[in-house]
Amino acid sequence: MILQAKYPTAEHAIAAETITDFFKDNYDIDAVLLVNSCARGKATRDSCLDLVVLARPDLLQPQLQKLEADWENFLDTNAVIGELKKVGEYSVVHLDFTDGVFAPQERDEAGGPDGFELGIGNFLAYSVPLWQGGRNYLGSLKDHWLPFYNENLRKQRLIMVREYCLNNLHHIPFYLERGLYFQSFDRLYNAYREFLQVLFIAHRVYPIAYNKWIREQVEEILGLPELYNQLTHILEIGKFESNEIADKAKEVEELLERYAPAPS
Repeated sequence: MILQAKYPTAEHAIAAETITDFFKDNYDIDAVLLVNSCARGKATRDSCLDLVVLARPDLLQPQLQKLEADWENFLDTNAVIGELKKVGEYSVVHLDFTDGVFAPQERDEAGGPDGFELGIGNFLAYSVPLWQGGRNYLGSLKDHWLPFYNENLRKQRLIMVREYCLNNLHHIPFYLERGLYFQSFDRLYNAYREFLQVLFIAHRVYPIAYNKWIREQVEEILGLPELYNQLTHILEIGKFESNEIADKAKEVEELLERYAPAPS
């Protein structure tokens, strides 16, 4: 997927350029990245401007406190950012600092998918570099992580996330027996998102999100239009206090076995 910056308004574009200049001219960093909707041409005038400042770990940590403090002051006082805020109801700037170190984190068994693949995908696969320094740290990260991470880690992640997904699904009948319908639905929703996580890992493709842009990801990125039609009704519950949630859980498990079976 070839991406290029596509801003919904002139104010978004001017703010992105101004912020990029602020960081590249004043700090020892490696890149400024445009991410999320503006990077994929999906933004509207109400969309926020999402940026990431990248620096190697040995460079980021010593100056991180100053970076954060200076950025907060810049955010509060810069006239260009003030103009962006006037454009739409939510047209603000969201900016993160990253050292480019991606590692799986410990997760809650019932908490839904973690952000490991999301972080790599949005920072490296679906971002647009607005500026890069001469050390090419961004290029080395892309060489390491794209098009997907190594096969041993992929199999480990596939097995683990499938187990979490099935764990959520298999708890649902027990909760329904106790009349815990909202907790059952929570488990269903988390399993639904974990199914999407497993799906991307199985296809060796990084996701954008598990709670939005589902049609785009399933149909266009994964090339599974027939699956999207099956996904749209999973969370449609006609009678909440019934066994319908358990029926939906069975559907998710069937999709899991069909589209992302356990590795042999």
